[in-house]
Amino acid sequence: MANIKSQKKRILTNAKRAERNKAVRSELKTRVKQAQATVGTDDNPEAVRLAVKRIDKAAQKGVIHPNAAARKKSRLMKKVNAAG
Repeated sequence: MANIKSQKKRILTNAKRAERNKAVRSELKTRVKQAQATVGTDDNPEAVRLAVKRIDKAAQKGVIHPNAAARKKSRLMKKVNAAG
């Protein structure tokens, strides 16, 4: 354990941030899976819209890299467009 006061605080804040990022990533995966599951159904546009929104939000907050967000959106839209 660190002896420096600021480092003790950093350890706590890093743990909080890691927990929050973990939750965001988990929700991101869930939304993308739901969107892929609804490809070709009537609920498709809403699920895809929510998935894209979460991907953008995660990139904006720095949870995932912007290029990773672009890649995820591209792959999702590719599947949606292929389904017609």
